[in-house]
Amino acid sequence: MGLALSNEPYLSCRQLRREYQMANNETNASKLIDKRIRELSDWRGTTLSKVRGIIKEADPDIVEEWKWVKPTNPGTPVWSHHGGICTGESYKNVIKLTFHKGAALNDPSGLFNSSLDGKVRRAIDIKERDRIDEGALKNLIREAVALNLQSTASR
Repeated sequence: MGLALSNEPYLSCRQLRREYQMANNETNASKLIDKRIRELSDWRGTTLSKVRGIIKEADPDIVEEWKWVKPTNPGTPVWSHHGGICTGESYKNVIKLTFHKGAALNDPSGLFNSSLDGKVRRAIDIKERDRIDEGALKNLIREAVALNLQSTASR
C-alpha cells in the first residue's frame, strides 16, 4: 500500500510522519480487524463488519488502526482521519462505537445511547437485534471527520 497523503496543502513533519506510519500499519490493522470479526463468529462479528463497511462508505479516506493491545486485551479497532474518529469495541452483549469527540457532534437521530454524561466522548451501544440507521451513522462519521479537519486547519 502506498502513502496516501491528505488533501491538506501544508502538513507538519509530525503529521507527515503520522500519515506515513498509518499507511504502513493500515494493512496489518485491517487484517487484525478481519481476524477479530472472524473470531466473534456470531451477531457481534456480523454487526462489527457491517459498521466497518458503513464507516468506510462514509469516508473512503478513513484509516483503520489497531490500538491498546495489552495482556488482558487483544486490541481495539480504531478508525481515524486526521485524528481519532471512533473505536469498535466488542463486549458480550453489545458492539460499542465510541466517538472520540462525540460530545461536539450533532446527533439529531439520537444514535448516541451510552457515555452521555462525558464532556468529550459519546458512544453507541448496538445490541443483537438493533437496527443500524446507516444514514445517521454516516452523517456522524462525516461530521467527526470535518471536526478533525477543522481542528487540524486551526493549528
